[in-house]
Amino acid sequence: MTLATLSNKRIIVGIAGGIAAYKTAELVRRLKEQGAEVRVVMTKAAQSFITPLTLQAVSANPVHVDLLDPAAEAAMGHIELARWADLILIAPATADVMAKLAVGQGNDLLTTLCLATEAPICLAPAMNQAMWRDASTQHNVTVLHERGMQCFGPADGEQACGDVGPGRMLEPMQLAECCAQQFQSEKLTGKHVVITAGPTREAIDPVRYISNHSSGKMGFALAEAAVAAGAKVTLIAGPVTLTTPDRVNRVDVSSAMDMYQATHQLIAETDIFIACAAVADYRPEQIADQKLKKDPAVTEDEMIIRLIRNPDIVASVANQPNKPFVVGFAAETQDVINYAKDKLERKNLDLIIANNVADTTVGFNSDENAVTVISHEAEDAFPPMPKTLLARKLIDLISSAVDNQH
Repeated sequence: MTLATLSNKRIIVGIAGGIAAYKTAELVRRLKEQGAEVRVVMTKAAQSFITPLTLQAVSANPVHVDLLDPAAEAAMGHIELARWADLILIAPATADVMAKLAVGQGNDLLTTLCLATEAPICLAPAMNQAMWRDASTQHNVTVLHERGMQCFGPADGEQACGDVGPGRMLEPMQLAECCAQQFQSEKLTGKHVVITAGPTREAIDPVRYISNHSSGKMGFALAEAAVAAGAKVTLIAGPVTLTTPDRVNRVDVSSAMDMYQATHQLIAETDIFIACAAVADYRPEQIADQKLKKDPAVTEDEMIIRLIRNPDIVASVANQPNKPFVVGFAAETQDVINYAKDKLERKNLDLIIANNVADTTVGFNSDENAVTVISHEAEDAFPPMPKTLLARKLIDLISSAVDNQH
């Protein structure tokens, strides 16, 4: 069973007051191993079996315990938490919490979240076998099923009280697999996509730099589209003023050397690399320690800055021994297709996306773009359209190309 569908998912793990709560720390760890973001909500009774500090350590997030906690409401209030979740899993789900859910009670944070969320709610029952078989519990199970809640288990076996029978909570890995089954596999599920975006700045002195007109909009749109296609996405961004897309891990850099280093720190764990950034080809050989001033005693009307070549980031990735699938961009002002084809071959790329930046209606700083995608076998032209729409089409094309490569 693949757990890849858990990548980038937001899961609330609710813990009720049962001895099986000791297993929930391992469950949280398993979910996080697969790339899920986990937030834990504990009832007051649950804290008698396992501490919030333990769950905070394994989830790497604050643990939510009180419905009316002013500090928690200022950070992520209970309604916002309910909206945040893709799935709520209550593990262990005691007979008490199941009874509360069946009658629509909301007298603590966990039950209130279940009333307020639109996310699927799943239960991992854990209780004494007699409590599980009790007519009231079975009635509640039926009611909860009718409302769309799922029960994972319980399993049969020896229980903490010494009884043997149904009522054991499923093991953490089994529960993680059950959670994974709640999500559909998308085109890039299980893939790590690294995207560079925006310009770079090559410093001349502490206040001046060489840069370009790239806004980063195309790269950010690609990051958003890749997340929608199920990928884990890292966005390496030059200096831009754009908001980070939801569920994207953003790494901010300034210079080409910064971007090169950030890229190579990630490349061993990258499946698809999209070099969308407008990286400066050259940088000043020396950066002045102090602001360069205009000397009144100097009569010349020129200043000479010696430039040296920056590393070619996309070529350096494409020539790795175990390279990811590499997509380059060719922003040209003339003979666009031929220059792009030359870069495709010379840099050992899998695809290259060419656009004419001389056209001021598309490309740099525009919300629209028009490109031609060139592979070693074909060309696909995309007419002017919003970058958000184009990004989705490009991600579809890239994912198909990756599938055809295997």
